[in-house]
Amino acid sequence: MALVTMFVNGQAMSGGTLNDALHKARLVGKVDTAPKYRFFSVRDEFPGLHPVPTDGFVVPGELYEVEYDVLRDELLPREPKELELGVIELADGSGSLSMRMRENYLSAAGVTDISDRGGWLTYLASPR
Repeated sequence: MALVTMFVNGQAMSGGTLNDALHKARLVGKVDTAPKYRFFSVRDEFPGLHPVPTDGFVVPGELYEVEYDVLRDELLPREPKELELGVIELADGSGSLSMRMRENYLSAAGVTDISDRGGWLTYLASPR
């Protein structure tokens, strides 16, 4: 049973609509990314994390230990087409799997940069 870490920052976080896909995973805890990302809202339905060479932000989220089959069979099939699986850097310098925004969707209609809004849950709770 091989475990990997999966950083989530949107609907797969505790209480989100995709969190049930991680019911077999172990929540390690709340963590932040390194300040190397921009963070986007896609139609206010889900967020997207995208790496940038400069002017990046820290993005808060949760880290899970998860088996590959859970990713393959339960989480990834439910992720939107605008996201892809990749590797990100966490604040402590370690790496983790995470869903990332596909570059070709960054300028699509309904995509808003929310990098300075304090994360997905803070953004959803704030007036728009």
